[in-house]
Amino acid sequence: MPTLSGAEIIVRLLERQGIEFLAGIPGGANLPLYDALSHSTIRHVLARHEQGAGFIAQGAARASGRPAVCLATSGPGATNLLTAIADARLDSVPIVCLTGQVPSPMLGVDAFQEVDTYGLAIPVTKHCFLARSPLELLRIIPEAFRIAASGRPGPVLVDLPRDVQTAMADFDEWPEPGRADGPPAPDAEAVERAAELLGDARRPLLLLGGGAARAGAHLAARSLAERFSLPVVCTLHGLGCLPTDHPLNLGMLGMHASKAANTVLEECDLLVAVGCRLDDRATGRLDRFCPDAALIHVDIDASELGKRRAPQASIAADAADALTSLARALDKRGGGVSRSAWLGRVVHVKERFGLRPPGLDDPRSAYGVLAAAARAAASIGVRADGRDVLVATDVGRHQMRTAQVWPLAGPGRLLTSGGLGTMGFGLPAAIGAALAEPGHPVICVSGDGSLLMNVQELATAVEQDARVKILLMDNGCLGLVRQQQELFMDGRVFASRFSARADYVALARAFGMRAFDLSEHGDPEAAMAEAFAASGPCLIRCPVEDEPHVLPMVPPGAANCEMICETENHDAMEVAHVHA
Repeated sequence: MPTLSGAEIIVRLLERQGIEFLAGIPGGANLPLYDALSHSTIRHVLARHEQGAGFIAQGAARASGRPAVCLATSGPGATNLLTAIADARLDSVPIVCLTGQVPSPMLGVDAFQEVDTYGLAIPVTKHCFLARSPLELLRIIPEAFRIAASGRPGPVLVDLPRDVQTAMADFDEWPEPGRADGPPAPDAEAVERAAELLGDARRPLLLLGGGAARAGAHLAARSLAERFSLPVVCTLHGLGCLPTDHPLNLGMLGMHASKAANTVLEECDLLVAVGCRLDDRATGRLDRFCPDAALIHVDIDASELGKRRAPQASIAADAADALTSLARALDKRGGGVSRSAWLGRVVHVKERFGLRPPGLDDPRSAYGVLAAAARAAASIGVRADGRDVLVATDVGRHQMRTAQVWPLAGPGRLLTSGGLGTMGFGLPAAIGAALAEPGHPVICVSGDGSLLMNVQELATAVEQDARVKILLMDNGCLGLVRQQQELFMDGRVFASRFSARADYVALARAFGMRAFDLSEHGDPEAAMAEAFAASGPCLIRCPVEDEPHVLPMVPPGAANCEMICETENHDAMEVAHVHA
C-alpha cells in the first residue's frame, strides 16, 4: 500500500464511495484537499458562494437519494455553508460537508480564518467530526456517509485541519465504503395495534410526508389507500406520493392547503401519519388539529413519535415496510367497516371546496404561467416510466403556488426548502439536481427576492451547462412577506418592496445565459416552449406585478379550520371555517 497524504486518502475514499461530482470553493485551509482532487476523476463544480455549494449538494442528494458532497475552506467558507447545512438537517437530506481548518497547533488562538466550525455545526448537523490524524480519516469518512444515509438522513460535517490533510500515513487496506444501515423491522405488536385502530375507523385519513417519499413508500401507500378506502393528504415534501389527479388525493394540508383538505382533516376519526414531523405549517394550532381523530404515527426516527402529539399507536420503521405490514395485518383481520359514506363525503368536499386557482388559463398570470410551464416541460421531459421533470422552487408565494398546482406524477420530484424555508435555495439546488440526473430537465421556479439571494450561481449554471430552466416570477417585492403585512399587520407594508428593480433578462445574459421576457412575446406559450426546448440553462421572466394573494391561507398561530379564502368571483376574501 503506498504512503498517502491525508488529502489523498480523503479523495480516494470519496472515489470509493462512488462520488462523481462535488461542489465547493477552495481557500487556504483546504488547498491540500483541492490539490489531491485535481488528480481525481471526480468532477469539481466551482460554486460562486459556499451556500450555493451546499445547496448544489442538496439538489444532487434530493434528486438521487444518495449522499452528496460539498467543500468549503475555514472561517467564512465554513460559516457561509451553515445555512445550507441547517436546511438539510430540517429536511432530512444526506450531505457530507468537508471543511478546511487551520493547522491543529493553531486551533483556539484566533488564527487567520479560524472559527470553531465543529462547535457551530453541532446544532445543525446529524453528526460532526474533527479529524486529528490522516489514519483517522479511514474511519471517519466512511462513517460520515453511513450516518448521513442511515435512518432519518441528514448532514454530516468533517472538519479537516490543514496539517491533517498534508500529513502522510501508511496503512494496510482500504475500509469498506460507508453504507446506510438497514431500517428497523416493524414491531409486530405495534403493527397489530395500528391495524386494529384502522380496521375499526369509519373516517380514516392517510397523511404522507417526506419520509414516505424518501422510502419509496408511494406504491405501498397507494395500495393501502385504494384497498382500504383511505383518502390521502400530503405534506409539502410528500407531494407526488399519489398522483395529483388521483381521486383519493386531496393534495397538500396545512397553511396553504385547499379548503377541502383541511375540511377532511377536521372530520376524520383516525389519522395515519407516515414519515412526517407534524410540524406547525402542516398542523396549524396543534391542540385543534384533527380534533376528533386518533393517531397512528409511522416514522423511521423513533424520536419523532409522540414529539408533537401522543399517538394511539406508533411504528418506528421504514415507511414502505410499515405500510406493507399494516396491509397484511388488515388482510388477516378481514371484514372491516364500510367507508362508502366517508368516501362519498370526500367526493362532495372536493367538488365543493377544491382549489380553483385564479387565472389558471392565462399564461401571463401567476398560476397560469405555472400551468403553461408544466405543459412545456412535459412536452420534453416525460419518460415512459411515468417520472416527470424535477421541479425546484425557492421560498415564497411562487413556492406555494407550485405546490398547489404543479402536476406531480411521482414522489421526490419537488425539491423545495420546507423546514428552514430558505430563500436562495432554488437555483443552486436545481443545478445540483440537473448534474445528478442529466437526462432530466429541471425547472427552477423562483421569485425575484429569492433569486437575488444566490444570483451568483447563474455563472455556475452556465459554466456547467446545467439543463436548468429558471421560471422567474418578477413582482418587485418580497411577496409572501407583503401578503402577511397586508393581511395581518393592518395593511402596513414596510421593507418588502424593491424600489430599485433589476433587469433580470439583461442580468442573465450578462452571465452568458439565454433569457426570455414573456412580457415581450405575443405568444408566451410559444416562447416558453422555445425556452424549454433549448439546450443548457435559460431564464424566463414572467412579470406578475399585480398578483393576488396566495390563498387559501391559515393565519400564523390559527387552527387549520380557520382559513382565509377567496370568494367565488376572486374579488374578495373571507374567513372560512371548514365546517361551512
